[in-house]
Formats: sequence, C-alpha cells, structure tokens
Amino acid sequence: MMPLSAINDLFGAILPANAFYAAKLGALRTVESLKEFESRVPFTTKDELAADHEAHPPYGSNLTYPVERYIRFHQTSGTRGNPMAWLDDSAGWDWVLKSWQWVWDKAGATPGDSAFFPFSFGPFIGFWSAFEAATEMGIRAIPGGGLSSENRLRMMERHRPGFIACTPTYALHLANIGKEMALPVDALGVEALVVCGEPGGSIPEVRERIQREWNARVVDHHGMTETGPVTVSDPQNPEVLRISHQAYHAEVIETCSGTHVALGEVGELVLTTLGRYGSPLIRYRTGDLVRPVAIEGEEPGVFGLHRGIIGRADDMVVVRGVNLYPSAIEAVVRGLDGIGEYLVEVDERGALPEVSLIVEILEGQSVESELEARLRAVFSMRIPVRAVRPGDLPVHEVKAKRWKVIR
Repeated sequence: MMPLSAINDLFGAILPANAFYAAKLGALRTVESLKEFESRVPFTTKDELAADHEAHPPYGSNLTYPVERYIRFHQTSGTRGNPMAWLDDSAGWDWVLKSWQWVWDKAGATPGDSAFFPFSFGPFIGFWSAFEAATEMGIRAIPGGGLSSENRLRMMERHRPGFIACTPTYALHLANIGKEMALPVDALGVEALVVCGEPGGSIPEVRERIQREWNARVVDHHGMTETGPVTVSDPQNPEVLRISHQAYHAEVIETCSGTHVALGEVGELVLTTLGRYGSPLIRYRTGDLVRPVAIEGEEPGVFGLHRGIIGRADDMVVVRGVNLYPSAIEAVVRGLDGIGEYLVEVDERGALPEVSLIVEILEGQSVESELEARLRAVFSMRIPVRAVRPGDLPVHEVKAKRWKVIR
C-alpha cells in the first residue's frame, strides 16, 4: 500500500470519531500529497499524550471506538514520567502481531522452530506481542518468566530453543552466568538472539560480543508501546535497521526546527502508524535519534537506520563540547571483555557537567586502565572509571537504566 493512500485510509477510519485527532486536525480529512501531509498535519508528542491522559483518565481521548471494544491493555515503561496506558481493539492487536511476525520472519524463524522468552511478563507490549506473534506463526514459544537466570539456562539446555528474545544486556548477563555454572551458552544450539529494549544489537562491538559468546546471530529490533514493532536488522547489513514501511510512514527531522534531515544526518524519528486505527499515532515524535541511510534496491523514500537507535533526544549530554550518547559509551565498554554491568554518572552540580563510569569487573580481570584509555581515545577527554565487584550493580531483564544524573 502506498503511504499516501494508507494515510488517507487512516484519516477515513478514525475521523471524526477519534476525539484527540479530530481536535488536532480540524476539518482536514484527506491530503493530496505527502508534502501536504507533512506541511498541514502537526506533530504529536509524548508530552501531549501524557497531558491528554491526565485530562481524560485513565486512557486518554485517543480512542476511535467505545472503550468496551478494546481487548488489550499495555502501558509504557514510565522511564520519563508516569506510565501511559495503551489500548488495542482486536483489529489493532492483529496489526501489531503481523508487524512482529515480520520481525520473526526477517530473523529467519519458520513454523516448527522454537523460541525462548527469558523474562517475566508485565504490562509492556513487547513481551506479549513477541510471544503471541510467534505462536500464531507456528513457532513453539517457551516462557521463562518467574525463574532465576540459572534455571532459565537449564531450561534452554533441556529444550534447545533455536531463538531467544531478550535485551542485549541480559544476553551478556546470561553468558556470564553460564560461565559460572560451567554451562557455556555457545553449546546450547541457539541459532539467533532477537535483542530489543535498549541500544546494542546494531552497535558492532556489542553485537560481535554477543555473537561470540553465544555462537549465534544477533538480530536487532526496536519498537514502542505507543507504536508497536517498528524495525529489524537488515539481513544483508546488520548495522542497519529496516523499518516496516508497509506499517509505518517514517520521517526523520531536525529536533529543533522540525524540518527533514538529509540521508546520513542525525535526526529524530517520526512515525505514523498506518493500520492501528483504534489507537493511532500521526506524525509521532518518538524522541529517538537516528541516522537515515538509503537501502540499495529500494524505491525512493524507503530508508534504514544506520546503527539503529543512536540515543534519545533528551539523553544526549554535552561535556566539554563533546556530544555523548548512550550508544557511544556502550560501544566502548562492550569492546572489552571482563566487564559485567556498568553505570554512567553525569554530575551536573558544578559549573560544567562531569562524566564518570562505574563498572563491574569480572573475577580475574583488570581492565580499568584500558577502558579509561579507550574512552579518552574516542571522546578526547578523561572519563574516570571506578571498579566494583560483580553483583554490585543491578541486572535488568528489560530496559537497563545506565545513566544517572546527579543534580
């Protein structure tokens, strides 16, 4: 489906019943071109959605149908405020599952394969959508919630899943636990790990380390509760995330001006969901910083994201004139063996912000000086490193919270 016709179909399906977008779009019902769409339709922001949820509790006014029609409830992680509830009707949920099936297909999973899910199922959409999409494809889905990391590894040893879905952080944590148990994860027969929830899968240093530990492919993926599953690694170029352009109209804008950036430049990802009519998003500013690149053989307007999600627009820290992104720090840290969890501290109490790292050094390793040297080489500044014992920092199954701002 061409984006323009899909956008007009979206308008026809949600207006005027959807109070949130009826108020935003006024009398607009169709557009004649993508240029008109991008000039006449305002952006939607997370702050705007949060305010709408406060004004119209508990679900907000971005609902196209009566609330009784909705069958699925999820909510955002709330890492930047109160969690937002998000509802789906049956057709919208089917659209989400088909988007995740596209991810599984690109990962190489087929009916008859098996996938292991080493996390507890909470209200976040990624758990449920990945699991249910797998079962609908004929993939045997093995839940691993409520178990210790050790017991999850024993389950994998017994059931030999071909695919695992988890965060990059947890994949590395399981590898370390496997070494302690004398159960090397590279002997478990895993074909591929689908990693999501945080940067890592598209960062070469992180991806290569996970692949080396597991002797398996790493397939990166990203999505959001508000949008659904958005991207997956390009099978021909794993440093590029491919967008599901059948499901989304994607733009990349300059954060301050709102104008489109050129290919190769960093900007903020903006998404319009083309089939989630019950709870749509139109020109949604995701806050994710990305670098769009052309994909060989694709038509104009179809682009990928080089090295995935670079960071969040509100996560970037400027220290001594250097832009520091979480993914850039991650790349340096994961380029060294012998490091477990880590934490970045940004101290803003002085006239200028200062950055330091706290890292877990695994037993028998001593890499603090080497890490400081690599950080200095990459960022042209000294970033102090303090070592702590394994287990001193928290382990996150879902999104690792690795940046701590001290004010």
